[in-house]
Amino acid sequence: MSKKLDGKVAVITGGNSGIGLATARRFVEEGAHVFITGRRQAELDEAVRHIGKHVTGVRGDVSNLADLDRLFATVKQQHGRLDVLFANAGVGALAPLGSISEEHFDQAFHINVKGLLFTAQKALPIFTDGGSIILNASVAASKGTEGFSVYSATKAAVRSFARCWTTDLKHRQIRVNTISPGPIETPIFHKAGLTREQIDEFKVSQVAAAPMGRMGTPDEVAKAAVFLASDDSSYVTGIELFVDGGVAQV
Repeated sequence: MSKKLDGKVAVITGGNSGIGLATARRFVEEGAHVFITGRRQAELDEAVRHIGKHVTGVRGDVSNLADLDRLFATVKQQHGRLDVLFANAGVGALAPLGSISEEHFDQAFHINVKGLLFTAQKALPIFTDGGSIILNASVAASKGTEGFSVYSATKAAVRSFARCWTTDLKHRQIRVNTISPGPIETPIFHKAGLTREQIDEFKVSQVAAAPMGRMGTPDEVAKAAVFLASDDSSYVTGIELFVDGGVAQV
C-alpha cells in the first residue's frame, strides 16, 4: 500500500516541538524525508531521536536569513529538491494595548511574518513545480482575544500571504494553503511569558468557547497538514483550514 507522501522531501520549521514535531512524525510515517529546524540544538537533537528515521535536523532561526540560506543549501545538497514546506515556526506573547513594547512587536513580526515570508521565498529555487506550501496561522487572525493584538496581526498577515502567493505561484502549480489551529495543547503557552495561573485561566476560557469542549492535540493539526501536503488536496489552494474545535466558526 503506497503512502501519501512517498518519496517526498519536506521542510518543517519549528519542527522540534508541538505541532511541528507531530507533523514531522506524521510526514515520515507517510513516506517523506523531513528536514526540521529549531533554534535550540538540544531540543532539535531530541526531536530527531524521537522521530528516529528519515529526518534531518538543521539548527536555525527563521528570522535570520543566513540560517535560512544554510537550511535550503543543505536540502539542495542532500536531495536536490523540495516538495513540501510547512512554515510552522512562530512565537506568541501576551501584551494588552497600552503595554506593547517595541521589543514585543519586533520579535513577533520578525519571526511570524518576516521569518515565514523569507522561509517561503528562499525555498522557491529548489521547490518542485506542483508542490505544496503550508503556512501555520491561528484562529487568532479571526478572533479578538484580549492582549493578543500583535500576535493576531502577525497571523492575519500569514493568512493574507497564502492568498497572494497562491496567485504569485499559479504558473508553477504550487499550492499554498493555511492551517489555523485553535487551542492546541503545545509548549507555546509556556513560552508566551504567561504565569501558570494565566495559562490555566486561558485554557479554561478556550475550552469553554470551543463547541467540542476540549483542547486539540498537535497530532490533530498534523493530520490536517498531511492532507494539504498530499495529492488528496490536489485541487485545494488558497484556503484557510481551521483545526479549532469550532472556536472561530460559531
